[in-house]
Amino acid sequence: MDAAPVEYGPTSRHHEGIYLSHDQEPGDHRPAKPSLGMLMAVLGVVYGDIGTSPLYAFKASLQLFDADKTTPVEIMGVLSLIFWSLIVIVTIKYVFLVMRADNRGEGGILALMALAQRVSVGRSVKSAIALVGIAGACLFFGDGVITPAISVLSAVEGLEVSAPDLKFYVLPISIVVILALFAMQYKGTGSVGRVFGPIMVVWFFLIGLFGLMEIVPHPYVLLAISPTYAIALCIQYKGLAFFVLGAVVLCVTGAEALYADMGHFGAKPIRISWLVFVLPCLILNYFGQGALMMHDPAAIENPFFLMGPVWMRLPMVILATAATVIASQAVISGAFSMARQCMQLGFLPRMTVRHTSNTEEGQIYVPQVNTALAVGVVLLVLAFKTSDNLASAYGIAVTGTFLCTAVLAMVVFRRQFHWSRAASVSVFGALFVVDSIFFAANTAKIVEGGWVPLALGVGLTGMMTSWKRGRDILLLRWKQSSMPLAPFLARLPQSRIIRVPGLAVFMTGNPDYVPTSLLHNLKHNKVLHENVLFVTVENEDVPEVFQRRRAEVSELAPGIHRVVLRYGFMESPNIPKALEDLTDQLNVRMTQASYFLGREVLVPGMAPKLPWWRRALFLVMARNAVPATEFFRIPSDRVVELGVRITI
Repeated sequence: MDAAPVEYGPTSRHHEGIYLSHDQEPGDHRPAKPSLGMLMAVLGVVYGDIGTSPLYAFKASLQLFDADKTTPVEIMGVLSLIFWSLIVIVTIKYVFLVMRADNRGEGGILALMALAQRVSVGRSVKSAIALVGIAGACLFFGDGVITPAISVLSAVEGLEVSAPDLKFYVLPISIVVILALFAMQYKGTGSVGRVFGPIMVVWFFLIGLFGLMEIVPHPYVLLAISPTYAIALCIQYKGLAFFVLGAVVLCVTGAEALYADMGHFGAKPIRISWLVFVLPCLILNYFGQGALMMHDPAAIENPFFLMGPVWMRLPMVILATAATVIASQAVISGAFSMARQCMQLGFLPRMTVRHTSNTEEGQIYVPQVNTALAVGVVLLVLAFKTSDNLASAYGIAVTGTFLCTAVLAMVVFRRQFHWSRAASVSVFGALFVVDSIFFAANTAKIVEGGWVPLALGVGLTGMMTSWKRGRDILLLRWKQSSMPLAPFLARLPQSRIIRVPGLAVFMTGNPDYVPTSLLHNLKHNKVLHENVLFVTVENEDVPEVFQRRRAEVSELAPGIHRVVLRYGFMESPNIPKALEDLTDQLNVRMTQASYFLGREVLVPGMAPKLPWWRRALFLVMARNAVPATEFFRIPSDRVVELGVRITI
């Protein structure tokens, strides 16, 4: 059989070494000086999710108390909890600490996982780190299903305040907006990205302004900045206060986006936008909702939309819908990027990856992921019907990702930044405890709907680990049954194999073994082309590979070359283009090349090395993997596939 990675994705070869920051590599990921346009773009891409949380976070927290007798202790306590959550989790943990751990300029849970693996020793430790990273990524997908549902629903529900007669149309309108959002994904975000920033600027300005208008006549709500109010709430309500934390955490949903989108803008613009504009506007809005509740407890119906002038309520519904679409767009795009990273790291089978921009590598569209998210979001909206009900399902995926990030960051800061063990454990241990409290508070929601993202995360983790394990077994069996390349080349001059004109490209997952597709070609056609390329694709644990390291070419015999192409986990392989760049070096015409690939047919074996459920998952995913020609962007009319039956 041919190399398993050819059929199921490129090989993953992690290189040990010293971490190199973008400042140590001239011209690579060097952050640009923040401009007004860049800061506006940051608002449109990074802060959509956390920027729309005032729509539901404060309301969901207060509704856990007696809605008819909301007291100042409850209001001030919730405001204090929200304020310190924004400070501790978002500002201290992500903005000031985690965002320092960039993988050559890129961020995100998988980039952090790659860093942690690079600075760790021992196979068992690296396996544990990989499991933590994959669990965080899977929980991110769970968050990606709920965020569009709760965001769009909470925005459209503003109609119940501004136009009560349209109350019964909230659900249909929400579904239409969601379906339209997913239907437009194939066009990419580039065409609409330019308007995201200005819309979010208006959004943050207005929510901050309306909050300030409520605070001015009732400035005493600002006293909730003191943590004593949060402590007083916890002391007075004890167990109930613990459950309130499960709703308060909704105010920090989207914090992971600050780190995940760091590669697009750099850390400095994200930090400036947060500290100067986003955080003040969010705090003003939350405290404004609290001030409104202090003098009008009936506003618990929807404190966000009841702030500000009456004539602005319908325009705010429209603006909120636009803002939630932007927030959902960011999450969906993040899911596409996360899926590609998982494919490149060998945790998912090949899926269709379409590039929607000629200039931006990161703008991609993954149809399978888009369809799965669309179905999941619509089902959630139909099942839960209101944002209040969905709030019970929200939070557990977010806090689970927080926990994974804290664990990985502890490893990275200990090894990479050379923090002392006491410093790394005390700082990130304390943050882990905070995240654990929020996570534990959200476990109380499991019965009410929290099982949805949890089940999705566990299921995806099982799929990814099964795929990784299955690929490892196939690679092992392939090595055991394959012929080493060196003796084959040594016997080639004495053989009577006929060399025919042309160029043959053989894809192989291991450059030291003869591709089985070549052996099958010799067996059936009994010829070898005058020019032969053995091409291997390797994935490295960096976001992007420097262009000077992209290809490594070596001559093995007259007319026979080995080509190793390296890609990072944020890149999509393009084999014809990469080989075209080597035309002069190889002295061949790539337009005349024929590509030989192996097509493995997997069947269950009598003595499988995988448990039955892992084997079933692996076989299903293998049969639904997209062809290698599409994944590697090889023209289908220049491909020769040779099949072989494999038992697993």
